[in-house]
Amino acid sequence: MYLLKRVGCVGSIVVPQCTSLFVGNFSACHCLSSPKRHSPYNSVDSERYSSLVKAVMSSKISSQTPETLQVEDEHIYGPVVNAQTPASEPEVRVPKTLHPFSHCEETVETEETESGPPARILLNRGQGRSSVPSVTRILQQTLSPEQIFYLERWKRKMIAQLGEEGFKVYSQNLFRQGKLFHSAVEDILISDATSIGEKSSEKAVFQPEVLGYMESISHVLADVSAVRATESTVQHAELNYLGIVDCVARYRGVLCLIDWKTSEKPKPFLSNTFDNPIQVAAYAGALNSDGNYKYQVENGLIVVAYKDGSPAHAHQLSSELMLQYWKMWLIRLENFPEQRSSDASSSFVQKR
Repeated sequence: MYLLKRVGCVGSIVVPQCTSLFVGNFSACHCLSSPKRHSPYNSVDSERYSSLVKAVMSSKISSQTPETLQVEDEHIYGPVVNAQTPASEPEVRVPKTLHPFSHCEETVETEETESGPPARILLNRGQGRSSVPSVTRILQQTLSPEQIFYLERWKRKMIAQLGEEGFKVYSQNLFRQGKLFHSAVEDILISDATSIGEKSSEKAVFQPEVLGYMESISHVLADVSAVRATESTVQHAELNYLGIVDCVARYRGVLCLIDWKTSEKPKPFLSNTFDNPIQVAAYAGALNSDGNYKYQVENGLIVVAYKDGSPAHAHQLSSELMLQYWKMWLIRLENFPEQRSSDASSSFVQKR
């Protein structure tokens, strides 16, 4: 039935004049109660099309044609990886052997040990330490593939900007500035520990390269007291590694192993310091097992100084955090022999 030259209203729909519209048996109530339209697909000969699909899927274009659509999909996009349910947690790796971080039952901290000049045990490779790896070396050789990727990318970027020779000079300057900075901090801490009365740091004269760094850490040094060790060697005889700690002192009343760092970029969060917390925990664990030190250190402090003199960031590591990073260090230590043996194999193959 067609409606010609007539204005009709169905619900709120106005059908304009001179409109051709099929409205056979059209009403709101009828639409709601009428059964579903009969689909033409219901009359398809399913057996006929089923055999057709099977024929298409069974025909091989080449020997590389996948057997099923699933195989084809995996070939193009890779296998399907089922996501973990929210309730499940990622696997947390733990060290095979949980060596103790501290030995509180063996050495007890006393006020008497805080008197006198800070300890400074020099590294002597001639006393059976030539084969003992350092903390820095172990951390460098057990970097994750992701860490290695970003370090290499940064190096390539710097070489592109500065050139090979320019990057070499840049690296040498960074090393020199870091060495001068550590020497200046050590001089301040030793002189403050042995001076009486006015702080000697207020009268200290620094080289131009470290003026900004020293200004940067001035507010941190004001909270450092009772210095026990500076630039002193520690060794873990059982785990066979050693290192040189920057400082052991009280920071705001808490005995800490302090690590001084320099940076060209701000590092306001502990996560910005990368492997530095693991390094501090490794040093502390070695000191706690070293018989040259008659006390235990369970807290850490990472101080990041800036060349422009802006206030340094001081990241405190509680005893709980130190234990977490100590476990991470033990895992890196377990990976080190494997990495060292693989490096040795690679160099042997290259020599051949």
